[in-house]
Amino acid sequence: MAVDNVSSIDELTYVPEMPEKPRPIVSIGTGGIVQGSHYPAYKLAGYPVIACYDVNLDNAKKAAADWGVPTVCETLEDAVKVGVEAGAVFDVAVPANFTREILEQLPDGAGVLMQKPMGESIEEARAILEVCHRKNLTAGVNFQLRQAPYMIAVRKLIADGVIGQVVDIDHRLVGEQPWNLWPFLFPKDRVEINYHSIHYIDNIRSLVGDPKAVYCKTMQHPKMRELAQTRTAIIMDYGDDLRVNLHINFNHNYGRKYQESTLKIEGLEGAIRVKLGLMYDYPEGEPDSVEYITFKDDEWKTVPVRGSWFNEAFIGTMGGLMKKLDDPSYEYMNSVEDAFHTMCVVEACYKSSADGGTPVDYTE
Repeated sequence: MAVDNVSSIDELTYVPEMPEKPRPIVSIGTGGIVQGSHYPAYKLAGYPVIACYDVNLDNAKKAAADWGVPTVCETLEDAVKVGVEAGAVFDVAVPANFTREILEQLPDGAGVLMQKPMGESIEEARAILEVCHRKNLTAGVNFQLRQAPYMIAVRKLIADGVIGQVVDIDHRLVGEQPWNLWPFLFPKDRVEINYHSIHYIDNIRSLVGDPKAVYCKTMQHPKMRELAQTRTAIIMDYGDDLRVNLHINFNHNYGRKYQESTLKIEGLEGAIRVKLGLMYDYPEGEPDSVEYITFKDDEWKTVPVRGSWFNEAFIGTMGGLMKKLDDPSYEYMNSVEDAFHTMCVVEACYKSSADGGTPVDYTE
């Protein structure tokens, strides 16, 4: 992947949330996202993974051998026992429809980070939230884009007032996704928003808060009838002063030249432009970039950023959870309560798409 490689946490320009002293981690689920992103990020951050469990024991054994995890548990009960004895955080990365079942088997008061989405519907999200509250879990959801070093840089530019009041946000993605990498998506009724655009919805919420409404159309492509949706257009309604638009097209198979993966943020005093390099010719990727301009100097400037979405953003989602466990008053940006609001926006998008637009009256 052609991104800015980082060999040490000290090399990061903008460091995600991290605890003063890491807690041990027990993995429940050792699929591709865990071995490809969780473990590399945890190794970089110095978070010790002490045990792992997967329904596919061979998969767990391979993950342990490749990443030096000392204990492979043959049952979920064994993994929970190891975690309780070590005071560990549980890293749950299972299919979303199994998340609630796993949470019910964790000890009350545990710390747990769940892979996104937070269930596959608003009903599942509510059920997950209920379990977390009933069992007093300190819980987070792995919406990690907001923790990417370049998004930390963007939030700082906005917080410092560099571009003034934010009045326009455009997220544009045009490319070709290798859907064959995720065969579990093919039978699902909800695909593109639940498993991809959800990142952008969540990231925008981290910048400007909750929208009051959405307008959405998510749809298939004639070349990809096997998947329920691969293209989406979303307007997030923040009132009369702030326009927010998402344009997602995962069927642009016309070469690399005109692929796009950009986030543009305009303010009354300047603008920011982010290139999310990961999504160019995914999973190969290109270097990320953050640029900004203000009316004071009328010249685009580059913000130096080391680290990317994959894998450095995964440091902050787990690190913030550990900080929350150390200090209950700490405002953890990936909390399950905040994630539930992202799921509410996602549900509204699907409802808007199902309800359709306003019919055009062509009566003369």
